[in-house]
Amino acid sequence: MAFGAPNPAEDQTTIHEVLLEFPDNRLLIDLCGEYDRHLAEIEQKLTVQIVRRGNMLSVMGDPDMREQAAAVLTALYDRLETGRSVEVADVDRELRMDTRATEEPAPGDQLEMFRGGKVEIKTRKKLVEPRTDAQKAYVQSLFEHELAFGIGPAGTGKTYLAVAVGVSMFITGHVDKIILCRPAVEAGERLGFLPGTQEEKVDPYMQPLYDALNDFLPGKQLAKLKEEKTIEIAPLAFMRGRTLSNAFVVLDEAQNATTMQMKMFLTRLGEGSRMVITGDRSQVDLPRGVTSGLADAERLLNTIPKISFNYFTSRDVVRHPLVAAIIEAYEADDAPA
Repeated sequence: MAFGAPNPAEDQTTIHEVLLEFPDNRLLIDLCGEYDRHLAEIEQKLTVQIVRRGNMLSVMGDPDMREQAAAVLTALYDRLETGRSVEVADVDRELRMDTRATEEPAPGDQLEMFRGGKVEIKTRKKLVEPRTDAQKAYVQSLFEHELAFGIGPAGTGKTYLAVAVGVSMFITGHVDKIILCRPAVEAGERLGFLPGTQEEKVDPYMQPLYDALNDFLPGKQLAKLKEEKTIEIAPLAFMRGRTLSNAFVVLDEAQNATTMQMKMFLTRLGEGSRMVITGDRSQVDLPRGVTSGLADAERLLNTIPKISFNYFTSRDVVRHPLVAAIIEAYEADDAPA
């Protein structure tokens, strides 16, 4: 597919627009989105103006911004040409990501999903793509390192992407089971004794992990894998005494693990396993005076080369835009004067 470019016959100093030609009008409609919502999003984020002229789009504005907008539109159209859809999340991802291609992996490389700078995680139900450069680096580290940390505020995809990678590695045979756990710590409230069986008592704490798995695996298959103990979701305390071999293991909300719990968990790592620890240092729910195991692990282990530490900021929040604004407001309030 050939894209239009500024008219070479014009004096380059007088050019105020980039013209892009899209041969397939049906794909162009999808590119623009319902009521041109995709174009409006690009215009707002990059402060450019986009005008449709037949099967062409004219991008006007600051030279750097219009070139970036052209690159985003080109990438989204390429996506449509491969038969995939373009949703608001895809527009957001292209606006956030560095579009420069990276080196192609060698044939048979475990990271063969990293093509032309793109990262795609295949699961049974959907294809998951990181939406920021920090998310992309995080996903790559999960495939490259046996032990990785994801640290940052809520809404940055730390747990979601970790579970997606775990499901991908499971369905491709790199691991034999998935183990997801988190400390059963209440977030500032005393809920008292919960009714039901042991599983029913801890299920409310594990719900975010169930939500992620339901996004990636069909319900019947997930239920069967849980019944067979091929997928386990359990409180952190249940890991004591185990050696976790050939498994993808995720510890979520690790800021609520004590130092002893964190040491216990990290020493469960067995042959052929991958371990991911995610947490948010600003949301510690431990009793006053109890040191967070996540902070201790970060302090003690950050010089070990084979352990990856990945950090997120409010710029990586992929929930509602207000979430990023809320996080930034609290961070500013906590910052020293």
